[in-house]
Amino acid sequence: MLAIHTDSTSDHFTKKNHRHLMRRTPYILGTAAIGVPARAPSSSLALVKIIGNTSVFKDLKDPDYGWRSPVMLLVILSVAMQLCWSVWWNLMNNFAVVELGFTGQEIGIQQSIREIPGLLAVSIIVALWFFKEQPLAYISLLILAGGIAVTGVFASEWGFYITTLIMSVGFHYFETLRQSLSLQWLPKATAAYTMGRIMSISAMVQLVTYGVVYLAWQTIKPSYEVAFAVSGIITILVVLVVAAVFPRFKEGVPQNKNLVLRKRYWLFYALTFMGGARRQIFTVFAGFLMVEKFGYHVHEVASLFIINGLINIFLAPRLGAFIGKVGERTALTLEYIGLIGVFVSYAFVTNAYVAASLYVVDHAFFAMAIAIKTYFQKIADPADIAPTSGVSFTINHIAAVFIPVLFGLLWLVSPAAVFLAGAGMAAISLGLARLLPQYPAPGHELITGAADKNAVLPAAAE
Repeated sequence: MLAIHTDSTSDHFTKKNHRHLMRRTPYILGTAAIGVPARAPSSSLALVKIIGNTSVFKDLKDPDYGWRSPVMLLVILSVAMQLCWSVWWNLMNNFAVVELGFTGQEIGIQQSIREIPGLLAVSIIVALWFFKEQPLAYISLLILAGGIAVTGVFASEWGFYITTLIMSVGFHYFETLRQSLSLQWLPKATAAYTMGRIMSISAMVQLVTYGVVYLAWQTIKPSYEVAFAVSGIITILVVLVVAAVFPRFKEGVPQNKNLVLRKRYWLFYALTFMGGARRQIFTVFAGFLMVEKFGYHVHEVASLFIINGLINIFLAPRLGAFIGKVGERTALTLEYIGLIGVFVSYAFVTNAYVAASLYVVDHAFFAMAIAIKTYFQKIADPADIAPTSGVSFTINHIAAVFIPVLFGLLWLVSPAAVFLAGAGMAAISLGLARLLPQYPAPGHELITGAADKNAVLPAAAE
């Protein structure tokens, strides 16, 4: 059992255990204060061992808790989410255009509806009054999978809007909880690399899922109803197995159960807000550009996703290590400079292959967003992590709710203007990134020093 001071972050291990921890492989470091593993059904435990013995998972085994560790739980839940989310994301634009006859206006409305639960993610604070974070993550994934499973059943404009809303509630709650648990369980020194490693494994699952979609549409050509239903049911089954196999882990630092807004976190809030605006350019309009302007079919969109998955498998952990080496300030600066170039190029691209290349580069930059999370981890009071994760998702989705609708209308006039506006947002983000200090810490949130000189800092912060 790793000893942890209960009034500190996951970095504050006893010296003996800290030395033991740092001798481990750098892929996964640091297990938070957790409970004694419970006995699980032998068949379910055997499944976890089979997964763990594959080469990609071997370095995730915890010497104290075997495969049933908090980090392995994060990995498997991330995989479970991708099993249905990747199918929904791959088929969404084609389903909307081919089956429902959506234009840019309807797709903008649907995407705004998808972002409404993200805007309300701060309500997770209320849910935490009744549930611990771990079981709430299970419930969230079940809601996500259930919404996707019935998407094809309600193949109408309003049916798609409603199933999107249900799916999105589960998705945004789960993403909020996953971020919170990751920042609580992973030590600051290796959090970026570990998050990149988990992202790499998720990308591998995405790759397999996109490959299955590609082959299915090239061979048996299933209906959208069947594709959505199968992916959702598989995720539901995985979550039920995980809930049976893994123990309930104890929390480390007790989390605040009230709304937390602190002046000294303002730069984190600003970067998060601009990140939400930037994300819409890729998730809504770059994908729609591929389908509407260049006529990409399901299998061609799947091919782009496969390429993105391959790149993420190899790039995400390396970008995580890069962030840990050069710091959040440099990493985010490079990301936003690159995004300005990508968005300007989107505006004027006329070649389908060049557009596809921009799409792949655009996606690769998403891994750099790890730097925003690790910046917050370094400056935060450990008790603020869960409530601030909810607040950050709400802030992230303020722009995400109105941008798809407004930019969807702008799209009808000039698609190029949508991407040029995105380049402007990336330029604002670049300016904010330059305010980051090289070594963030409580009381040193900005390059000029403290963001709030009157703030009371956590006593155990380093």
